[in-house]
Amino acid sequence: MGARVVLASYMVRYPLGGMLSWVLQYLVGFRRLGHEIVHVEKAGWANACFDPSREAMTDDCAFGTRAVGELLARHGLGDRWCFVDAAGRTHGMSRARVEEACAGADVFIDMGAHGDWDAETQRAGVRVLLEAEPGFTQVKRARARAAGRSLAAYDFLYTVGQNVAKGGSAAPTEEEVWRAILPPVDLDLFPVTAPPAGAPFTTVMNWKSYEPVVWGDLTLRHKDVEFEKFADLPRRARVPLEIAVSGRGPSRERLEALGWRVESAHAVTPTVDAFLSYVRRSRGEFAVAKHGFVVTRSGWFSDRTSAYLASGRPAVLEETGFSAHLPCGEGLFAVTRPEEAAAALEEIAGDWPRHARAAREIAREHLDVRRVLPRFLEEVGVGRARPLPSPG
Repeated sequence: MGARVVLASYMVRYPLGGMLSWVLQYLVGFRRLGHEIVHVEKAGWANACFDPSREAMTDDCAFGTRAVGELLARHGLGDRWCFVDAAGRTHGMSRARVEEACAGADVFIDMGAHGDWDAETQRAGVRVLLEAEPGFTQVKRARARAAGRSLAAYDFLYTVGQNVAKGGSAAPTEEEVWRAILPPVDLDLFPVTAPPAGAPFTTVMNWKSYEPVVWGDLTLRHKDVEFEKFADLPRRARVPLEIAVSGRGPSRERLEALGWRVESAHAVTPTVDAFLSYVRRSRGEFAVAKHGFVVTRSGWFSDRTSAYLASGRPAVLEETGFSAHLPCGEGLFAVTRPEEAAAALEEIAGDWPRHARAAREIAREHLDVRRVLPRFLEEVGVGRARPLPSPG
């Protein structure tokens, strides 16, 4: 018999393809491994839901609940989710069922719920914080402690910042013990197909997610800062480069003058299917990291890049320290300067089939849900279950 896993994140609140794919890997992965999985979410505050059809933040959760309900139903999880809107109304599972699931959980995983489910999960066997903003999260927690604010209590703290957990990062951890996890992928969701002729290297990114975060001499900024280091890359690399972006950044005219192809992130990845299709239409990925990930040398590695690698798409990424924890040089490259990025892109273009096979193999050996999630559950002391058969 499998474990009961309750995972709290934000799918309804931000129902776009890349975000939904990030959470979906965990939900489908736990189910595939034979565990009972429930996703829970609360609005938390006013106007918390992004409605892509209106490009607006709103209390109306109809777009998100419909998108999430349809997505999870396709994966056998149509009755395994609950969203509590700003008025306290529940969508999906009833309040009684979700409170029962939370109270009886073997493990509760907070992936961006900001403590919203603390009261319901106090009786859970193990409570885990799993964060994807290494450096930023640790600074925010250090600032809260310095200000005398209480933090939600967890039995385990997990981060995708490999160096935050294993040493070598400037992120302030003080006496906290962080463990590392790599962003998992269910390989069955990522069929490998040949890219179209002339396909560009792409990425999906937000220029600036929120205001910079400051801690002592450390100021953690966003991708708008790091992109400038590589702004002239299209003039250096003899491969087409495209960015699908959201948020305020350089003008389209400036980017196109530098040689970038430019798309709207919201337009090309409105659903999980669209996001995965965009990845498959790419030759590979080139991406910068948030300044905060770089300056703290956090070892951050992206769930988006996990999707590229799983799809057999090689990736060239700005170094955050992840190269100490994943094989680089074939299928995956860590770079710090534009000339290094240009050389890596041209290396891939010169023997794309070899690097594509290597990309998929990295995903199989290091990122597969069948490897990542059992290790995670074992570390937090939750038993194993019999995996469900692969759909092929």
